[in-house]
Amino acid sequence: MYSISKKINILEQALVVKNHLINDEMIPSVVTKFTCCNCSSENTVEIKPYESGFPILQIYIEDKILSKNELLKNKMVTKTSNRMSHLGPLTVNDLPTLYFGTNCSFCFSKYIYIFSYGEKQPGLTLLEISGVWKYEEVD
Repeated sequence: MYSISKKINILEQALVVKNHLINDEMIPSVVTKFTCCNCSSENTVEIKPYESGFPILQIYIEDKILSKNELLKNKMVTKTSNRMSHLGPLTVNDLPTLYFGTNCSFCFSKYIYIFSYGEKQPGLTLLEISGVWKYEEVD
């Protein structure tokens, strides 16, 4: 799990086994799997609430890594509703949205993982995985 610092191109979306978890399903962490687009291997990723990930804002501020339009076009995030605008202009499910980079354990292809985590309503905490996308760095 790492922060992405270079500009990237999104190549294709990987298949995620489970992308929507609630309350106790996240204790003590979420273990999820995705299938590599390159070698078809199954990869396991562990997300620890309040520990894993980096703010999605790092990706699109000044179009440093990806532009807002690229994030929206690839359906990685959606525009934040007016009532939740304090979270930033782009989120997943109007919740705090995070990302991290990871590699396929077998062929080492690079992936960006985007998810949101937070309390949707009193007593309902959600972790929603927007998706996992294979990417390449742009020189």
